[in-house]
Amino acid sequence: MKHVLSLTTAVLIASTPILAQQSAAPAPTAATAATAATSSFKSETEKRSYAIGLTISDSFKNRPEFDGDAVISGFNDGIKGNAKLTDQEKQEVVTAYQTEVQARREKEFRAVAAKNLEEGKTFLASNKKQPGVITTATGLQYEVISSGKGKTRKSPKETDTVTVQYKGTLLDGTEFDSSYKRNQPATFPLNGVIKGWTEGLQKMKVGDKFKFYIPAELAYGENAAGLIGPNSVLIFEVELVSIATK
Repeated sequence: MKHVLSLTTAVLIASTPILAQQSAAPAPTAATAATAATSSFKSETEKRSYAIGLTISDSFKNRPEFDGDAVISGFNDGIKGNAKLTDQEKQEVVTAYQTEVQARREKEFRAVAAKNLEEGKTFLASNKKQPGVITTATGLQYEVISSGKGKTRKSPKETDTVTVQYKGTLLDGTEFDSSYKRNQPATFPLNGVIKGWTEGLQKMKVGDKFKFYIPAELAYGENAAGLIGPNSVLIFEVELVSIATK
């Protein structure tokens, strides 16, 4: 559906200059030429079918493991009922390809995981030597960016619910999450987040701002999550805004 909507939008945008400037007799442009080309279709059914074909083709671009002509041939034979493969043969071919793709993806995933693990170890070994960086028994590293004010400030317990502002980045500086950009602090039970946060936030007091360097085993491990790859070290700037009262 996404591709169909995008195609429809593109057609509407391309046709707009013609409708808006008919009296001005504008010089031909890429947009007007593309719109004029659509008039060659004999019916809406033909044009719609062509659009679907274009949409399907997006999935096969830059895919050397597929032969475009053979794909079209199989598509047409299937519609006409003249398939050159039995249903069983077709399923065997598709299953074999899916197995091949899965194996390739697994190999690539493992390669990335190994690379991230090695880079993470190297970074943490160097970072622990930096002034102001404290390393705990679990391997969590943190440093104090700024301290809040007041002598009665409290630290949260593991069972508390806290509200924080934070920004998360990868070792290469890629930002993968930020409550600051959402302009909305995050509230959550401290025992319901990654281990690095559960441990690190208990070392803070309300108003403090820390920087956490979280090893993969205290974050998502070999799991990938969005921009976060397997075995990624995560860096967070975290400000403890408040602790929920009970």
